[in-house]
Amino acid sequence: MHEKTMKQSLSHQELHRQNTEFKDTGGVSEENRCEGFQAAFFDTESNTAEIARFADGSPAPFHILDGVPTDWVTERDDAGKIVAVRSTIIAGFLRDGVFYTREQASCLCTQDNDKKAKLQLVS
Repeated sequence: MHEKTMKQSLSHQELHRQNTEFKDTGGVSEENRCEGFQAAFFDTESNTAEIARFADGSPAPFHILDGVPTDWVTERDDAGKIVAVRSTIIAGFLRDGVFYTREQASCLCTQDNDKKAKLQLVS
């Protein structure tokens, strides 16, 4: 018998886990903002990217669920705060209108840093 595994909804706990996993790699907002990346979410079902926003709609400098589109929300707490979004939503970044996963942003930041280090060696 094969057990079907369902992808888990994106939650605050999962965002924290990802931040820990990608710390010091360029895959978190505080490390790649200077490279032009903006915290964002991507819906793999609709191929739609949205920048991370606070509940009031203003852009957030980090991943926060408060301002995601309401149709992405799967769970709220008793106070109405967003707890989780659909399993088709992934955290990543937008740069120049292109969505990058955390892994892709990490690779790009590593490549950019390698290039900068080589340029410093030459000068």
